[in-house]
Amino acid sequence: MEVWVLFGVFTLLLLIGTPVAFCLGIASTATVLYMGLPPVVVFQQVNSGMNAFAMMAIPFFIYAGDLMMRGGIADRLIRLAAGFVGHLRGGLGQVNVVASTLFGGISGSAIADASAIGGIMIPQMEKRGYAKDYSVNVTVNAAIIALLIPPSHNMIIYSIAAGGTISVADLFTAGIVPGFLLAAALMITAYVVAVRRGYPADPFPGFRLLGYFFVSAVPGILLIFIIFGGVRSGVFTATESSCIAVVYAVLVTLFVYRELDWQGFVEATLGAVRTTAMVLLVIGTASAFGWLMAFLQVPQATIALMKTVSDNPIVVLLLINVILLVLGTFMDMAPMIIICTPIFLPVIKAFGIDPVHFGVILILNAGIGLNTPPVGSVLFVGCAVGKITIGEAMKTIWPFLGVSVLVLLLVTYIPGLSLWLPALFR
Repeated sequence: MEVWVLFGVFTLLLLIGTPVAFCLGIASTATVLYMGLPPVVVFQQVNSGMNAFAMMAIPFFIYAGDLMMRGGIADRLIRLAAGFVGHLRGGLGQVNVVASTLFGGISGSAIADASAIGGIMIPQMEKRGYAKDYSVNVTVNAAIIALLIPPSHNMIIYSIAAGGTISVADLFTAGIVPGFLLAAALMITAYVVAVRRGYPADPFPGFRLLGYFFVSAVPGILLIFIIFGGVRSGVFTATESSCIAVVYAVLVTLFVYRELDWQGFVEATLGAVRTTAMVLLVIGTASAFGWLMAFLQVPQATIALMKTVSDNPIVVLLLINVILLVLGTFMDMAPMIIICTPIFLPVIKAFGIDPVHFGVILILNAGIGLNTPPVGSVLFVGCAVGKITIGEAMKTIWPFLGVSVLVLLLVTYIPGLSLWLPALFR
């Protein structure tokens, strides 16, 4: 009965539009009261969930991404991407995907990617005759690449949700090939749609100008290699790399690009504080929710249920993917990771599936969910920037969502796509 109270209260509050952090906290408190336990247990678990040292990496990575976004890095990455792929048919769509991939390696956030790249690219695409729905759909789907490649905040959350037993360095490395695969798939889709709609291509700028664009973007791109190289080599931890990223971002935007003024610095600081507060509140309440699920033996019940359906890992993975895709339509990413990890991690281990591989599957599933209503936060950002309704975007988003699901299936059933690169570093 306690499980029904936990999930029943959570679902009811979610359906009436209550913010997800409050859904998690109230559901946990109601269940604890029903069980006759003191309510302070919930607050202890909330505090415990937010009090992990590795959690410090999240606000610093958010801060570094915000500083770089306001300090001119996004403009230079877009210019570099335009030089490389702008001459293809529907060139600005290709530029959007490449720029999102590059900026994702700095921000680690899909929302920051959609707002930074979309804020620059969508108006430019509209001026060049691209339809708003195409511009928005390319932007929001390319933004989820940031969730797979370093320094993905959500990889860190997954590691914490797994009890810190999974290496963040392995997760960072595991997401690289799937991230590039998704980028290639989206570029092909953007090209096909652009050909059908008759969108133009820009002239090639020439190798001399392309070299200038590259040199101009190098200080920003170096941050990607500093973060990944430092964490992967063991020179510093993910938390330490996030602090280095902030210092580097300040130095580059102040003394190299010279585009970050005092007002931009204050706005970046306040923005990072607000985002961090929201993320940590969700993580804390989701931790209390996850503790109750473990206490009520929900993971064990899930394993037993899965084994009654099938003993075949292929079928089990397909079933988990369907569940995660459905959950992603109405649950935001951080709570979904923290709630689903303790449920499904024992399941996939019981079926011999690598936890690092499953982490990539979970992150990609949740990323696709960010572009599906009713709780598609990245889709909302893209539509707000592009000034179109969710309905207008959804009418033509299906080719992009379709290839994202295709990449998800490839990543799910070809473990080497995720595990090959981490194995090289061991």
